[in-house]
Amino acid sequence: MLPALSDEHFMKEAFKEAERGLAEGEVPVGAIIVCDNKIIARAHNMTERLNDVTAHAEMLAFTSATDFLGGKYLNECTLFVTLEPCVMCTGASYWTQLKKVVYGASDEKRGFSKHQGNLIHPKTEIVSSILKTECSQILKDFFSKKRD
Repeated sequence: MLPALSDEHFMKEAFKEAERGLAEGEVPVGAIIVCDNKIIARAHNMTERLNDVTAHAEMLAFTSATDFLGGKYLNECTLFVTLEPCVMCTGASYWTQLKKVVYGASDEKRGFSKHQGNLIHPKTEIVSSILKTECSQILKDFFSKKRD
C-alpha cells in the first residue's frame, strides 16, 4: 500500500479545479474526492454553464464519486474543497456520510460553520485552512475583477 499523501497535496489538486472553473468564468471553487489515496472525482463550480444554482463543485463531485463507487455512501472518502462548504453542500455531505472534509478558505457569509446545529455527520472529521492563502486569493481576485 502506498503511503498516504498529504492534505496539502490533494488541496493542490482541488485548487487546479478552481483554476479550471475560473478559466470558464465560474466562481473559482474546486473539489476532489479521494478514496484509498486515489482521486475518484474532480469538479469545479458549474452554476453559470449549467444555469443551475445547485451545481456547486462539491455537489458535482459527490455525484461523480458515487457513480464511480456504485453506491450512495462516501464513508471511506475525503472531500477536498477550496472554499468552506455552504449549508446545501454540507447537507449533502451529511447524507453521503463522508469520512473527512478538508477545506481551504473560510466562507464568512455562507459557510456551514457560521450556523448552529449539527450540519456535519457526527463521524465526519473536519480540517480547515489548508492552502488558505491561495484559496482565498483566487476568490478575492475573481470578485475584484467582477466589480471593476
